Amino acid sequence: MRRIEDSAIPGVLAEVGPRLKRLRTRRGLTLTAVAALTGISKSTLSRLESGQRKPSLELLLPLGEAYRVPLDELVGAPEVGDPRIRLKPRNRNGRLVFPLTQQSSGVQVWKVVIPPQRDRELRVHKGYEWLYVLSGQLRLILGEHDITMGPGEVAEFDTQLPHWFGAAGDEPVEILSVHGSHGQRMHVRAAPRRTAGRA
Repeated sequence: MRRIEDSAIPGVLAEVGPRLKRLRTRRGLTLTAVAALTGISKSTLSRLESGQRKPSLELLLPLGEAYRVPLDELVGAPEVGDPRIRLKPRNRNGRLVFPLTQQSSGVQVWKVVIPPQRDRELRVHKGYEWLYVLSGQLRLILGEHDITMGPGEVAEFDTQLPHWFGAAGDEPVEILSVHGSHGQRMHVRAAPRRTAGRA
């Protein structure tokens, strides 16, 4: 939680009154109606909204209940940063990679668009990989397995096994890729697709 500096407290308190008045007027309530809901006198409410009375918990708690808003909204808690991630595609060996996570450690998530490729060099590295096919057909070579996956199918594997994945045919494939360090893993396993008619 971000700490409010002492010098900022008067400014925060000064905004409480106007904020309370906006909440009341938006709900179409009079001072008399709020006084009846909260048990706070009409004169105290008026002085609170005009800034002549400092807000206290005894006043703010019943007002928060009356307006159905949390206490931090009444006092104007600092806004959190914009959580949206700006997608900046990167080209990695002909693959278009969109990072979907901002942190540089832990689990990493990417959206990857893979064009048809001829090179199928198997790789080995630490961690776990989780793949979800968004569109197209994905070919996954994992150890001795050669698997074709379609939209909505999921695979997860230990990346210390020799592996390669890419477009299965002549069309690009779009996937979500989640990679975690060793010990961070999902609970889905790569498996050959069942053929029609098999139980």
